Amino acid sequence: MLPTPITQRVLSRELLDVLIRAGLVAVLAIFCFQIFVPFLNLMVWALILAITLYPLQVRLRRTLANKDGLIATLIVFVALGVILVPTYLLGVAVAGSVDHAMDIFKSGSFRVPPPADAVASWPLVGQRVYDFWQQASTDLTGLAQKFAPQLKDAGLALLGTVTGLGAGLLLFFAALIVAGILMAHGEKGHDSAVEIASRISGPENGPQIADLCTATIRAVAQGVVGIAFIQMLLIGIGFVVMGIPGAGLLALGVLLLGIMQLPATLVTIPVIIFVIATQGVSTMTIIFSVYVFVAGLADNVLKPLLLGRGVAVPMPVVLIGALGGMVTGGVIGLFIGPVMLAVGYELFWRWVKDPAKPVRSTEE
Repeated sequence: MLPTPITQRVLSRELLDVLIRAGLVAVLAIFCFQIFVPFLNLMVWALILAITLYPLQVRLRRTLANKDGLIATLIVFVALGVILVPTYLLGVAVAGSVDHAMDIFKSGSFRVPPPADAVASWPLVGQRVYDFWQQASTDLTGLAQKFAPQLKDAGLALLGTVTGLGAGLLLFFAALIVAGILMAHGEKGHDSAVEIASRISGPENGPQIADLCTATIRAVAQGVVGIAFIQMLLIGIGFVVMGIPGAGLLALGVLLLGIMQLPATLVTIPVIIFVIATQGVSTMTIIFSVYVFVAGLADNVLKPLLLGRGVAVPMPVVLIGALGGMVTGGVIGLFIGPVMLAVGYELFWRWVKDPAKPVRSTEE
């Protein structure tokens, strides 16, 4: 039976109404996103911190008689103190070192010790390193003028990095405060997450998807902090044994770099150069250099061991998601990447193991 003209007009009007409503919803979603996007990084970090720290709040709830607001406030203050104190000490030490170096340069008393003759016998680069080191020890001013453009670019890059780190720390502190507010309403937040996941993936999958996202975020966060702490201990022991000035502050710097997913070699390589320049090449300095350099790369071995713990998906999925997310989205991508990949992996295999039922023929 062909549709009548009246039926066609009714269908056209209904289709037009649907398109208009969809367009208005899309415009509303775009405007809401544009308004929210300045706070996107802040809220994502706050959510990550709240999920990571919430088990601690659950443990303290038994002691403080279910006072969620007070518990969240205490956790935030303790976390701020744990982060602020080492950061302040590190900043004071760096500022003092810079002032001391500037005083030495202004006084003209700074001298680079001449290289040992054994440096020239190093394979491949020995003679070049020896010539460069020798020129630095005899004509440091001329060498600095020769590399002035490169030094200027390196200084600007270092200044930009320091500025970015400062802005990142401020964002982290603000996110920690917002995370405290989210933890104070943790149960309601979990119920809301389950409802959203159930609405998107179905009532049978919603709770499992919400739990999977939570477990993945906690595994990545604990793995990142745990790896950074292990690297701090390994490298700090080497610094203390070798008698490096400011060994404790340098170890704290390694911890902060590990949490921010920056390579520990930013600290270890300058220290190795300092040790070789001041103490020369010997069996002790070579052992120290190799040990510290390997310890600075230990995160490449520890990540596969720690990142996937407690997650109901294979460890390579979490590891690939963390590494890929970090490459594409920075530090936040380190958490979002494994969550998205783990959820996609879980939904894919549920779809594979639960095929659609065959449709029976009408003739049966």
